[in-house]
Amino acid sequence: MTLLTAPRAARKAEPARGGSTASRARRRRRPPLAPYLFVAPFLLIFLGFGLYPMAFALQLSFTNWRGAGVLEWVGFDNYIYLLTSEDFWGSLANSGVLWLLVIPGQVIVALAVAVALAKARLRNLFIAALVAPFVTPLVAMAQVWIVLFDRDFGAVNLGLRDLGLPPVGWLTDPALAKPTLALLVLWRTTGYAVILLLAGLQSIPGQVYEAARLDGAGAWTQFWRITLPLMMRTVSFYVVIGTLTVFQLFAEPYVVTDGGPFNSTRTAGLYLYDHITNSDLGLGSANSFLLVIMVFALSLAAVRILRSREDA
Repeated sequence: MTLLTAPRAARKAEPARGGSTASRARRRRRPPLAPYLFVAPFLLIFLGFGLYPMAFALQLSFTNWRGAGVLEWVGFDNYIYLLTSEDFWGSLANSGVLWLLVIPGQVIVALAVAVALAKARLRNLFIAALVAPFVTPLVAMAQVWIVLFDRDFGAVNLGLRDLGLPPVGWLTDPALAKPTLALLVLWRTTGYAVILLLAGLQSIPGQVYEAARLDGAGAWTQFWRITLPLMMRTVSFYVVIGTLTVFQLFAEPYVVTDGGPFNSTRTAGLYLYDHITNSDLGLGSANSFLLVIMVFALSLAAVRILRSREDA
């Protein structure tokens, strides 16, 4: 009796197994919801605080709006006004001069310091000293610069007077205000550049240098033929970051010189701030997009130049 009923029970169980297989196949075809639920908070935040403000600012750039009332459509008038404004081009020129005073020299110095620290015994101590200005609040650093370079009571001019030399208007002379401000930017951001380039140096395999030494390459040949070409991508990355930093410069000129003397330190970021304080939001939005396009073009040109050196 048992032998007869067992095959029947097996046959009855077969459809059940087939049904469970079909249900599992349907579950496999059904897309999982968990990944989308995890990504949803980021997407909502990005849409609400990233994409929507950017789209609204683009719309504002074609309008005349002061924060209240109806948006008045003006087309490309804001862009035409900025492109024909001496103040706009003057602020870009000031930022461009600061870029020339900061970025090329900073990359050279930071690379040299990174190479020196790569084999230093007290590397962590030196890194901490270099990073300290970068993590210090900007306003505090700017106040220190005022104390150092004030014409009447600054520590630098007091030292010059002790040497019998006349005081210098470091922050009041248009010819010296930009170099003095560039020195502040160099002091504050060089530590970050050193850390970034040091990380790039440590990513180079040691076997490459060992093979070069076996071939008789000296220290300078190793740096020129191995270190510099392999560091070009890291240098290019920092050039882009440094370009963004310089053209967004606001706190330093605002606190130290307030754009003076005679607008000689009125940077692109400070000029953009003036539109906000005047509640000219349409013109300020157009200024922002023009600045983004120009900074992108400058960064792209710098990266192309550095990449050409890498390919060579």
